[in-house]
Amino acid sequence: MSYSKLFGSGFTERNKDHFAAIVHVAMDDGIISAEERAFLDRVATNLHINEKDYEQILIDYKSHPINPPVEYDKRLERLYDLARMVNLDHINGESEITLLRKMCLGLGFSSNHRAIVEKALELVENDVDLETFVAEMKKMKK
Repeated sequence: MSYSKLFGSGFTERNKDHFAAIVHVAMDDGIISAEERAFLDRVATNLHINEKDYEQILIDYKSHPINPPVEYDKRLERLYDLARMVNLDHINGESEITLLRKMCLGLGFSSNHRAIVEKALELVENDVDLETFVAEMKKMKK
């Protein structure tokens, strides 16, 4: 059985939507730098985005909705990816932070989303790994 048949089209579409959200953050300044492109390449590989879909998403990323995962840990993983993209090249200007806040709301972090974004950016700036990021973000929920 192929990978795509094992997980179905819903799984693939969620990954495409997540990837498109990350591309949206990268494109906020109108360009994708070499470092951003390398990061997108890694994310696409991890999300099993094929080359054809990758190129199409780069062209039409705004047509993909943000589909938040139900599981809290998975939402934190997506926030981690998005915060890393905003922090890449230290491009976290006001427009990128505003966009990340919107993405944060779209992921279902409605209460105290400004503090969540601030903490997420602080953690990725300190180059924490995913496990540490999730643990620290969970402390905010208490």
